[in-house]
Order: sequence, then C-alpha cells, then structure tokens
Amino acid sequence: MNDQDLIRKAARPLSVASEGTVIPAVYWAPAECKGIVLACHGGSGHKLSPAILAIVGASLPLGFAVVAIDGPVQGDRRTDGNLDPQVAVQSFREAWKEGVGRTSMAREMVAALDALLQFPGFEGLPIGYIGVSMGTGYGIPLLATERRVRAAAIGLWGMNFPASEHLIGYARDIACPVWFTQQWDDQTFDREGTFTLFDAIGAPDKRLVAYPGPHRELEGERLADAMSFLAGRLLAR
Repeated sequence: MNDQDLIRKAARPLSVASEGTVIPAVYWAPAECKGIVLACHGGSGHKLSPAILAIVGASLPLGFAVVAIDGPVQGDRRTDGNLDPQVAVQSFREAWKEGVGRTSMAREMVAALDALLQFPGFEGLPIGYIGVSMGTGYGIPLLATERRVRAAAIGLWGMNFPASEHLIGYARDIACPVWFTQQWDDQTFDREGTFTLFDAIGAPDKRLVAYPGPHRELEGERLADAMSFLAGRLLAR
C-alpha cells in the first residue's frame, strides 16, 4: 500500500449540510493540530482524488488538518458514480457555464469548515485555503467573503475562461495574503487572462508565481512552494 492509499484510508467522514443539501465531505487531522487548510480539488477531481491526497500528505507533517468537499458535479454528488477525470472535467465545464455552484460552493465549503470547528481542538486555529483551477473559480468568492481565512494558495485560472466575469468583483474584495500560480504554457488559461485576474486581487500581500509547462495540478515543487507560503502566513508568531 503506497502513501496515497494510506492517506485515503485515513480520511474521516464529516457530516455537512448547506441550505438543505447534504454535502459529501471528509477531513484529516494530525496528532498535534496547529492550523486548518480548506482544500478544493480541480475540475477533473473529487474530494479523495490524487491532488487532494497530495495536499493532505504535504499538510499533515506541518501540523495542518485538511477538510475537503466534492465539487457540485463530482465525486459522491454524481448519481452515476463515475470518477473518470475526463468525464468529471467535461461535466464541470458544462456546469460552470450554466452557473452551477458559482457562489453556493463557497457557502458549502464554509459549512464544512463550520462542521469541523465544532470538534474539540479545532476552534481558534488559523485557517488557510488551497485550490487551483476549479478550486480558484469557486475559491475566489469564498476568499472575498470568508474573513476567517488568513492566507490562500490559488491560481491556474484566467479571465479568458467563459462565464468568469463575476470573479473580478470578488477578487477585488480579497484581503488575505495570496500566492497565485500559473503554468506558463497553460493550454486552458492564457497569460493575459491570468494577469488580469491576478491584478484584480485586492490583497496588498500577493505574488504571481509561474512554472514551466502546461496545465497541471499542484505537486512536487509547486505544491511545496504553496504549502510553504501558507505555513509562513498561518504559523507566524
């Protein structure tokens, strides 16, 4: 059994309801918890996808608990049970254009956070957010409205993507420190659209970090850099 299999088995179910809807959610907690990371997967993933498991694997040694939910058309929200990444990303693109989850995903992630904070040992801990691609599309409204989030690692999104116009207004209201990443040769989000979105972010502490290559999830060096940013902001004395 590899590390990701062990992390997957260690996931704990979390009972979450938002606006009368049951939200599939899970969390992980280290032995000594120093903070909480709210994680959102990309369009092709789900709450137990490899990208989320990689985030958990990087977070637990730093003392961060992680909470994640399924996107609006992914994971356990699918009636067909299909977890194929290509099926999921196509479903997401169609749902995004129709406005599905545009602001409700932010409220659902807050509901998951609130559910975790009911458990002993979590109240009062610093909270961060990590989510790229779809995690940024749905995360920007969250960051604009949820002031308990003290730092965020986002990116891999640009204003050239259809139905993204609403994100500019939300981006202006973001106040927490932001690490924003892009892939220099991203085939989905062009550089101009990425720069426009980044420029709109209202946080005075923000940085744009580019890596070579096409669109891809956070892993390796890029994930380590994102987690270093979050740890530096959340655990600073």
